[in-house]
Amino acid sequence: MTAIKHALQRDIFTPNDERLLSIVNVCKAGKKKRNCFLCATVTTERPVQVNVVKVKKSDKGDFYKRQTAWLLRDLAVVDAKDAIKESPEFDLHFDKIYKWVASSIAEKNIFISCIWKLNQRYIRKKIDFINVSAQLLEELPKVAEESVPSGENQNVAGGDEEVVDEYQELNAREEQDIEIMMEGCEYAISNAEAFADKLSRELQVLDGANIQSIMASEKQVNILMQLLDEALKEVDQIEVKLSSYEEMLQSVKEQMDQISESNHLIHLSNTNNVKLLSEIEFLVNHMDLAKGHIKALQEGDLSSSRGIEACTNAADALLQCMNVALQPGHEMLHAVTQQQQRFTDLREQFARRLASHLNNVFVQQFIELEKGLSNRSYYLSVSGHDQSSTLAQHSIELTLPNHHPFHRDLLRYAKLMEWLKNTDYGKYEGLTKNYMDYLSRLYDREIKDFFEVAKIKMTGATKEGKKFGLHGSSGKLTGSTSSLNKLTVQSSGNRRSQSSSLLDMGNMSASDLDVADRSKFDKIFEQVLSQLEPLCLAEQDFISKFFKLQQHLSIPGTPVSDAEEVDGGTLSRVHSGPQSISSENHMIRQMMTKIFRCVEPELNNLIALGDKIDSFNSLYMLVKMSHHVWTAQNVDPTSFLSTTLGNVLVTVKRNFDKCISNQIKQMEDVKISKKSKVGILPFVAEFEEFAALAESIFKNAERRGDLDKAYLKLIRGVFTNVEKVANESQKTPRDVVMMENFHHIFATLSRLKISCLDTEKKEAKQKYTDHLQSYVIYSLGQPLEKLNHFFEGVEARVAQGVREEEVSYQLAFNKQELRKVIKEYPGKEVKKGLDNLYRKVDKHLCEEENLLQVVWHSMQDEFIRQYKHFEGLIARCYPGSGITMEFTIQDILDYFSSIAQSH
Repeated sequence: MTAIKHALQRDIFTPNDERLLSIVNVCKAGKKKRNCFLCATVTTERPVQVNVVKVKKSDKGDFYKRQTAWLLRDLAVVDAKDAIKESPEFDLHFDKIYKWVASSIAEKNIFISCIWKLNQRYIRKKIDFINVSAQLLEELPKVAEESVPSGENQNVAGGDEEVVDEYQELNAREEQDIEIMMEGCEYAISNAEAFADKLSRELQVLDGANIQSIMASEKQVNILMQLLDEALKEVDQIEVKLSSYEEMLQSVKEQMDQISESNHLIHLSNTNNVKLLSEIEFLVNHMDLAKGHIKALQEGDLSSSRGIEACTNAADALLQCMNVALQPGHEMLHAVTQQQQRFTDLREQFARRLASHLNNVFVQQFIELEKGLSNRSYYLSVSGHDQSSTLAQHSIELTLPNHHPFHRDLLRYAKLMEWLKNTDYGKYEGLTKNYMDYLSRLYDREIKDFFEVAKIKMTGATKEGKKFGLHGSSGKLTGSTSSLNKLTVQSSGNRRSQSSSLLDMGNMSASDLDVADRSKFDKIFEQVLSQLEPLCLAEQDFISKFFKLQQHLSIPGTPVSDAEEVDGGTLSRVHSGPQSISSENHMIRQMMTKIFRCVEPELNNLIALGDKIDSFNSLYMLVKMSHHVWTAQNVDPTSFLSTTLGNVLVTVKRNFDKCISNQIKQMEDVKISKKSKVGILPFVAEFEEFAALAESIFKNAERRGDLDKAYLKLIRGVFTNVEKVANESQKTPRDVVMMENFHHIFATLSRLKISCLDTEKKEAKQKYTDHLQSYVIYSLGQPLEKLNHFFEGVEARVAQGVREEEVSYQLAFNKQELRKVIKEYPGKEVKKGLDNLYRKVDKHLCEEENLLQVVWHSMQDEFIRQYKHFEGLIARCYPGSGITMEFTIQDILDYFSSIAQSH
């Protein structure tokens, strides 16, 4: 253990300026896995620090390392487990309880004793030693306690031998002296006992010399003592003089204390006066309203720009005075209370005057704007009785009145409205309701008149308006939206014979719906949206600025828990306090909804009318409405305009889907004549017309995806119903119906280059090719019928196992029989049969698709293929017979060419 103690002192504690006093070999209770050492150490530098250090071997076991250290002053309890029966177990209570088992009871007792002694000497806080034998807890000798200072300022180097069994390492100087002394003695290493005796004798000699030196200096000690006695007498005399001086200064001290107290009272009074002056200046500077401001609030002119500016400045000054942050206790001052009451009276008086004036401004502006509507309303009223003459004379333009001057005049009061909002929310709310009431009635008239003009222009005015149920005097469509859907539009001019026409929308014929009419509708609808959009945006911007409602881009669907919807003209408010961002956005939407309450119904009525005029108008409306919705959402996705146009877009999309569904239903209901050939089906030609129109409308449109979905539905319907008609056809062969119509579809898709229908284009081409081949084979049949039967028998014999060169030995298929069959098909007969075939094909095919030459060329190729097949069988089965057909391939080419030219 001594060797280990020396090694730990050298390797671990000396580098850290610590001395190792005690060591015990332990392991954790319940774990016998690895041992470690608990060491009690003190630092060599002041202030002295006592530590308990846990040291263990490294993982490789070649050196010791310091693992954990605790301050002895953090140790609360030392538990030896049993004071009577000795046990190697003990606990140390630091931040938690550490349970240890010592390798021997003796080491445990020495370690606990050392801890107790270190506690007595260095630590003021006493550690609780429980279950410890009384013999281990011995008091320190009194001599040691008197010689060592208390606390942490004791000298670690002195008296340690009497307290603990410690080890002190030699310093370099001591090591050098020992080496010199050992070098002077030959047997210092070989005979340690003789060397020790020699050192003992030398020590006795030195002790004797010291005693003699002390005895020789006795005389000098007596002289020193005498000098000390004289010094003490001088000190006594000085103390007497100092006492007299102290008595003299005592009176001076009392006088100075009185002067100091007087100065303190003067300083305190001065400080209080300065603070009082500061408070008075604060109240005067912040709670004094200029007379000019008071006059402006009481009598200021709210009609002129200069008066409005003066009132605005006065109102701001009043608000600042009322909102000044008073210190605790100011409210108890009578002057402050009186001034606050005066400010309150001024605020209420000015708020009433301002609210009354603004209400008058609203009424006056409303009256002026209504005068401007009187002429327009008169024209529309007259147009209900004689639209042609009135519209021709007055040429009413499709525009909405401009409210900019009205907004400009009111914006002068924006700052005063903000002041009113912050000071008297009740009056602010009342003005808001009055504004909405006046403007909603005004906009109802303006917008309804505007839409009436749009409807008249869409229907072409004059008598056409009456056909669509327009009632001029009311400025509305006859009846409600539901009645509008029941309108029957009578077309003028000739109708198509097929009732299933794609263009026969709303019972109108295609001849009435030319490109010019659709272009006119498109321009009118775009003009309507272009007029509505700036009107709504300008009004929303004005509401935000005038009523001081900040617009913020909020997340769609954000709930506004403190607000209520507009109901019966009442506007929600948020507890009459500061409004949050979401509530202000909500309030703007409420006001816009109330003011423009007729926009959405009127747009829906206009859309319904356009759909009744021509269902193809839904394409134009879908593109235009989508573009305006996209533009509005880029500005503010939660604005009134964005929401309203989005709702209307849903209706337009529903009409568009209904239009597509009607096309498919009309395809399914199509009927064909049983007496005439089918040709190109009406819905195939009309799909081409629809696709061409749609491509021109949806070019670079945002809703291209909706058109692509409609294309897929329509083309599937076209494919299905072409096959259905082909199966039901009695006059025209099925293959001809399929071939001609799918050729037309393929040509249409190739010309329009619709990317989403590339798969259907390939499918149409494949169906066209397949049915062309099927028709050629079916129509051509077996032009050399007996020859066909003969060679079928030859092929049957070969299939049964007869060698090809031995077929000619069969009685039914010998050379004479072959020559006999060939003679029945001279070139003249072959040409006659082909001429009849050409007339038959010509009757089947229609002129619109111009496929006769294509079919005739395919038949020529098929006939030549059969001819070559026969020639091959003759060459293989009748070699060297010299038998050939009575016409050649060149003859066949001449026959087909001459027949085509003759027709």
